[in-house]
Amino acid sequence: MKIYNTLTRKKEEFVPLEPGKVNIYLCGPTAYNYFHIGNARTFLFFDIVRNYFKYRGFQVTYVQNITDVDDKLIDQSIKEKIPVSDIAEKYINAFFEDTNSLGIPKADYYPHATKYIEEMVRLIKELEEKGYAYEVNGDVYFSINADKKYGILSGKKIEDLKAGARVEKNIQKKHPGDFTLWKRSKPGEPKWQSPWGEGRPGWHTECVVMSRKLLGETFDIHGGGIDLIFPHHENEIAQAQASTGSIHARYWMHGGYLNISGEKMSKSLDNFFLTRDVLKKYDAEAIRFFFLSKHYRSSIDYNEDLIKESSQAMKNLYSILKELDYLKYEDEDISYAETHQKLKDQFIEAMDDDFNTAKAISVLFEIAKITRSSNDMNFAHLLVELGQVLGFFTNLEEKLETDLNQISEELIQLLINYRQLFKKEQNWRMADKIRNDLKSLGIQLKDTPAGTEWEIVK
Repeated sequence: MKIYNTLTRKKEEFVPLEPGKVNIYLCGPTAYNYFHIGNARTFLFFDIVRNYFKYRGFQVTYVQNITDVDDKLIDQSIKEKIPVSDIAEKYINAFFEDTNSLGIPKADYYPHATKYIEEMVRLIKELEEKGYAYEVNGDVYFSINADKKYGILSGKKIEDLKAGARVEKNIQKKHPGDFTLWKRSKPGEPKWQSPWGEGRPGWHTECVVMSRKLLGETFDIHGGGIDLIFPHHENEIAQAQASTGSIHARYWMHGGYLNISGEKMSKSLDNFFLTRDVLKKYDAEAIRFFFLSKHYRSSIDYNEDLIKESSQAMKNLYSILKELDYLKYEDEDISYAETHQKLKDQFIEAMDDDFNTAKAISVLFEIAKITRSSNDMNFAHLLVELGQVLGFFTNLEEKLETDLNQISEELIQLLINYRQLFKKEQNWRMADKIRNDLKSLGIQLKDTPAGTEWEIVK
């Protein structure tokens, strides 16, 4: 298995720290708002990373942090006129609602930043004692000039860093690129005790502490969106190297941007779609298919026409399983012949090549094509087995039955529409026939000023 490592800027063979085990840390949400569909791309992809490692027989520990104290939460609490803790609770609950709607199983751990403040204070104190940090008026900063390897992940040079879009302007800092480790609290803001006075930790410190606490000083994979390479992940590495000499994680994986008209989707640019709003229009599997049809490191444009095509593609896969009455044979023994194994190997080869989900999906459709032409249930089983690695077919029984119910509802509505047409043409005989035929099937029609309503009667 090969993974593109942002740290080395090349594909590398994946070798876990401990044979048979994989530890993964993904930067999760800052709980100040609902997450947008660009965030969803990252969350969905790392769900696939976890799935695939499990499929290959690894024992996976998957951690996704939650930032529940930050300037953004404070700003939102002022906007909504409720306490910061209530803001955090509101949007953490929303995060779980939306990830569940996307079909993403829960991580093994969801560390909250506010639960690890003491450990963060200890790390900052250690960095200060080693000469990597300095305090000014209750604020503590990391000195990037003290770190000879700063820029190892992003490739940025210290001499090129100036105050701007991604570097905070602050006259207290010795260098514009120095970043906050501890921030003095203002009146009314969340605060904790520290050697430098009351305040709260910086975002970059949170992830260092929480990942170490749950996965160790060095672990296998650290993930996030490409926008986190700098400054967030760069600053994580700086603290880790300064305190222990380690690079924190051995493989750094970053997903590409989701763009709107060629521009990165983000809340700061106000050009985003909330995941929960997109889910009102499109099925979760259609969204998943849309993202996985492109390589995770590539930038893609949000395109509703392509999501609609993705929806149809998933319907085509489900239609094959319906035609074979798959649920009836779901638990039967599987016997893969050489042809089945060859296709399975092609799927594994695609996924082993830096999680090439686009190529893996093409293998699924090759299997689907053969399944439809051969009516071979073993191909159907293979389709479901490999599809589930990508997060499809996870609620197969419910999905098939729901789709059948949806078709039935659409047929009822179609008959109602025909009845309305016959009524307009004053063809009362056909209009009454549709009403009576539906009634004989247990479907009662009721004409109202707002239109015709129907219900199932016993």
